[in-house]
Amino acid sequence: MSTNLLITGGAGFIGSHVVRRLVSQYPQYHIINLDALTYAGNLENLTDIESRSNYTFVRGDITNAELVESLFDKYSITHIVHLAAESHVDRSITDPLIFIRTNVLGTANLLQAARKYWGNEYSGKRFYHVSTDEVYGTLPLEGGMFTETTAYDPRSPYSASKASSDHLVRAYWHTYGLPVVLSNCSNNYGPNHFPEKLIPLMLHNIIHEKPLPVYGKGENVRDWLYVEDHARAIDVVLHQGRIGETYNIGGHNEWRNIDIVHLLCDLLDQRLERPAGKNRNLITFVKDRAGHDLRYAIDASKIARELGWYPVETFETGIAKTIDWYLANQTWLDHVTSGAYEEYYEKQYHRS
Repeated sequence: MSTNLLITGGAGFIGSHVVRRLVSQYPQYHIINLDALTYAGNLENLTDIESRSNYTFVRGDITNAELVESLFDKYSITHIVHLAAESHVDRSITDPLIFIRTNVLGTANLLQAARKYWGNEYSGKRFYHVSTDEVYGTLPLEGGMFTETTAYDPRSPYSASKASSDHLVRAYWHTYGLPVVLSNCSNNYGPNHFPEKLIPLMLHNIIHEKPLPVYGKGENVRDWLYVEDHARAIDVVLHQGRIGETYNIGGHNEWRNIDIVHLLCDLLDQRLERPAGKNRNLITFVKDRAGHDLRYAIDASKIARELGWYPVETFETGIAKTIDWYLANQTWLDHVTSGAYEEYYEKQYHRS
């Protein structure tokens, strides 16, 4: 049986790295990339593989059940890597219903389509749902880590919508026997990251000498995972993960937000040949985000023990690669911040 792999959200930040890896690593697979091309979806992330014979792009929304079913019918989908999601906490606070629609209803549509088209023939099939550590809530500064058995305690509309989708996926395994696997990852960073999240926003603003907004006192702690390490982990879980299991994926890199901002300022002082300390003068402390979780930390020992995955990049090596990429790809950054990237689909695919 041939492998026809549907990747949802494959034009986004993490998704584009997953698509690139799987298209390149598995030329015998047919990779179908379904993306609605909302503000965070950018086909310029995939220009290097868009002409590959084993790759097909489809513009569409996972909330459109008829479209989702048509893809199963047309391409005989055997595997799913479900990455499509609304993912920015601030946006979820402003407009939570969009997050509920995409993250909950969209996931339900994919599950229903898989159940309908796979019937009870689950051999050689897999539904892989990619989620976030934010479903677990928050941790104290003094210690503790999220494990796969940590109770869910979401604190934002975004994390609540992702928690809901996680529960749906597990329910379809328990109720219908659907062959699912899940992973919950820590904060990703690296090339092609839309500049609304902490690291790409700070890089963009430092380059252009704009204010660097830091929530509260910047004491919130996150575990940082280089995106290519995450793509490699997704590859491993897709092929080796046990059905019905969850795997936490983390970078073993806990940093306070303010320390990251200081590091980026200092590194770019050097790279941009600015006087030492100049970029730190751009830091502006702003009112803290509503419901801002204090600390996240991932215990990734299960995926290491069972599947042999470990992050390759330290934060220092990963952030150096990230800075190199952003400085070398100013055109990409300018297109994203100006909105010009949204024209790429129409130019490349000649349709709206």
